[in-house]
Amino acid sequence: MNRNAHYIHKHPRGGYLMLLALVFGSIFLTVLGSLSSFVLTENHAQSASTGRSKALAMAEAGLEYYRWHLAHFPTDLQNGTGVPGPYTLPFVDPEGGPAGTIELDIAGHLACGQIRSIDITSTGSPNDGSNVSRTLYAKYAQPTVAEYSYVLNSSDWASDERIINGPYHTNGGVRLDGVANSSVTSSLSTWTCTASFGCSPSVARPGVFGTGPHPEYWSYPTPQVDFAAIAADFTSLKTLAQAGGGALYFARTSSGTTGAAAGRGYHLVFNAAGTVTVYRVTNETNTPSIPISNPSVTSLQADYSRIATQTLVNTYPLSSSCGLIFVEDNTWIEGTIPSSVTVIAANVTTPGIAPNIYLPGDITYSNPSGISGLTAIAENDVLIPPNSPFNMNISGVFIAQSGSFGRNLYPCGNAPNDIRGALSIHGTTVANKRSDTLWYYSGYGCSGLRWSGYMSRIDAFDRGLSTNPPPFTPITSTIYKFVDWQEE
Repeated sequence: MNRNAHYIHKHPRGGYLMLLALVFGSIFLTVLGSLSSFVLTENHAQSASTGRSKALAMAEAGLEYYRWHLAHFPTDLQNGTGVPGPYTLPFVDPEGGPAGTIELDIAGHLACGQIRSIDITSTGSPNDGSNVSRTLYAKYAQPTVAEYSYVLNSSDWASDERIINGPYHTNGGVRLDGVANSSVTSSLSTWTCTASFGCSPSVARPGVFGTGPHPEYWSYPTPQVDFAAIAADFTSLKTLAQAGGGALYFARTSSGTTGAAAGRGYHLVFNAAGTVTVYRVTNETNTPSIPISNPSVTSLQADYSRIATQTLVNTYPLSSSCGLIFVEDNTWIEGTIPSSVTVIAANVTTPGIAPNIYLPGDITYSNPSGISGLTAIAENDVLIPPNSPFNMNISGVFIAQSGSFGRNLYPCGNAPNDIRGALSIHGTTVANKRSDTLWYYSGYGCSGLRWSGYMSRIDAFDRGLSTNPPPFTPITSTIYKFVDWQEE
């Protein structure tokens, strides 16, 4: 036996295999755990997404339900219960039974005791275990003229100094040489453009034509806006104003049908503190002009739009529940509007009398977020006097129910007030006739061709007023609809 022989001892490899198994097992379990967590997270996310979709559908169903309810019960803001909300309603799946609940909050906006619009808040909550809910808000009302930048009942010429932001509609034709950044619609397929619209000789033109950009926004013919339907009911509004409740009424102070005595009225100066200071206009300065409502006349006409003397009547607080001022006479308006106000200048007492509204100064809002708003309705014209600010800013819905909106032609004899700078209108212009604030003319004792009026003009409709107009702003449809919709 060889005692020097070496023995080779082979160590077992089982320990190494166990170690490898533990390492790879740990990796596998980690990956498996991560994958399981990912799958569970995605499952929860999918469940939440499905739940949110169901919640939105239920919230929309709540809005549609109450729209149906109001179509049958227009003044019921309590869901037929006779008690204040909120109201919880079951949402039932015809195939699967109860699927969730809808909670409704209903709030009406009243003016002088009459419902003007309704706020509906609907929250949908499915019972699928997703534990989610979604809330929608909608304002339900009749659409008004405040959805437009312009509504005219006759043909018009928007010359190249104009910039119009917001829908523009005329029941006549329009020559558009300015810039319109929204829809421009005419109810005519063709119309006759005459010298007063810059066409000499007269010529047939499409419903909308001109050198303005964006003809892709032009459309004609389109349905008419019914001016008879949007006319304010002056008799009913006078009765409301005389009934009190926060509204103000002022009787006629003018006399006769022509001359300075017939041109008197009231001067309303609105104050940011929530009041209006009222003056009685006792005398006016005659500034001969060519009236915008009748531009074809060849001689200057009497113009009593400039106040000469006035006396203080009083300063009145403005009502938050009935912001209505009815004046049976000519009315001058300026100042800072602190709340939602409608001013009406109309006469339902004296036959043959149709008052004007004059805008002698800037009109601004102290709370432009929707709390402040002005609608000014004249039975006849809405006019800017010759002594208006050189650069003028006015906000509101201005309605000349049977007349024109704009500035008369004041020739060179009225210098420096014949030529003005820039006019900015934030809101809506509605006129039965034309809407002009710039004239290009000759004659009347002036040499050569001259300008009169505002050399530039920017019009922009007010998004806030379109969804929350002042009380008694004329409607364009008797059909209620959602004029505002958003998720909260």
